[in-house]
Amino acid sequence: MDRLANSVILSWGWRRRILATGAGALSALAMPPFFAFPILWLTLPVLVWLIDGAVAQARSGRVRRIGPAFAVGWWFGFGYFLAGLWWVGAAFLVKADEFGWLMPVAVLGLPAGLALFWGLGAAIAQLLWSEDWRRIFALAAGLGSAEWLRGHLLTGFPWNTIGYALTAGEILMQSAGLVGIYGLSIAAVAIFAAPAALAPAIGERGRNVALPALSIVALCGLGLYGVVRLADASAAFVPDVTIRIVQPALGQLQKWDAANKDEVLSTYFRLSAPEGAPLRSGTLLVWPESAFPFPLTTEPGILAAIAELLPEGTAVATGAYREEFSQAGDRRIFNAIYVVGADGTILSAYDKAHLVPFGEYLPARDLLGRLGLRQITFDSFSPGPARRLLSLPFGPSFVPLICYEAIFSGAIWGGDARPGFMLNVTNDGWFGRTSGPYQHFHQARVRSVEEGLPLVRAANTGISAIVDAYGRIQRSARLGEATMIEAPLPAAIEAPPYAKWRDSAFMLLLAVCAAISATKYFHSVSRR
Repeated sequence: MDRLANSVILSWGWRRRILATGAGALSALAMPPFFAFPILWLTLPVLVWLIDGAVAQARSGRVRRIGPAFAVGWWFGFGYFLAGLWWVGAAFLVKADEFGWLMPVAVLGLPAGLALFWGLGAAIAQLLWSEDWRRIFALAAGLGSAEWLRGHLLTGFPWNTIGYALTAGEILMQSAGLVGIYGLSIAAVAIFAAPAALAPAIGERGRNVALPALSIVALCGLGLYGVVRLADASAAFVPDVTIRIVQPALGQLQKWDAANKDEVLSTYFRLSAPEGAPLRSGTLLVWPESAFPFPLTTEPGILAAIAELLPEGTAVATGAYREEFSQAGDRRIFNAIYVVGADGTILSAYDKAHLVPFGEYLPARDLLGRLGLRQITFDSFSPGPARRLLSLPFGPSFVPLICYEAIFSGAIWGGDARPGFMLNVTNDGWFGRTSGPYQHFHQARVRSVEEGLPLVRAANTGISAIVDAYGRIQRSARLGEATMIEAPLPAAIEAPPYAKWRDSAFMLLLAVCAAISATKYFHSVSRR
């Protein structure tokens, strides 16, 4: 172990960069759909030893060491995000003649930008660094705070937050209800970086065997908590409410082309009420994001057709885009969810508030537009107001989440009234049969555990599912499958600790890690 650690610490130049990038790339295997989280017991110690090497480069002044540590964190993060987010390039191939040239920019540029946060995390860790076991907690504090910042700054993009490594399977993911995904991120770094304590930094004596052992105990403790919580979990359902989800698996060019209107509508209607499975009273029919290649309210015929499809006592919740014109004739487009009653009346609607940069709108439009850039969707969307609950003519109200709004931990719902479930409509057809749809679904599923709310998820090509408040899948469709799924609506449970206290546990864990890291300096001062 000492020889391995020393070879990493003393690596230099391109070897150090390749080592950091490779270790970061392997770390992405801890994310869906692989969930090979034990790999982090190999890769995160490498990150610790690389930062040890950054410390050794400049022993005259702590501030001067931030630069080498930042570089280590950036290269590690670049490998992690490149391996975990390569699939974003598939979106640029949908209209390859227009956007294909941008694919390398996105595939390399997005990881490069997100890696800045991991570089910052390593720099923060460097400020708290020591040569003994305490440096594990310095790294947990640094990367944990960086992951929280990544989820909040510049509209946030918390995709593949490192804490998801501790949510593999129903048992482990129950801890998200305690501390949330950012609290689990601190725990994940501390647990999986712990083997680095078996090899002290160069020039230090002794090794710490207790910390790696405690990391295994901590992981087992998270598992035990999940077992106990699920043993107490009831399988309750909302009386007389059924969810039916249509996953049409339409091609991207097909679903956006108004010329295919009749074919698109025929697909939805055929899958909504197939022969031998008529819609019954108390059923909420759910169609995915941007279901139609036209604004719903501009086609009165579609509302009449929906009324003909729906029997009394049912409703449909569907994604669609909405047009709005100002008095001056300016046109704005919103990505919306509509609730339509059995008589074809629009009962309520929600406009997506948290848009995808470069996907649904172009940041700094005037500047970037001059460079030939534009968003990859077929229209530029405007954000709606703050999220609000939508009601049904039967059953509980729900919180609407369009596309990646479901990945933002702690931002699902902040109102006083507690919803009965989360309804997430998404497309995901942009990304084909890649890791992206699996990652997206899993992150939405973890929101169920954090909030104690069931998840109803309708996707164009997958993965559509009905998930209970413990993150357990009741029904699901396979990626790329054109199908309909149906199940009773699971009941919400009492709000778990995270839903009540939000990021308080994360802040407490962050403070504890920072305090443990700082004890090295207090100990040094006391010895003097």
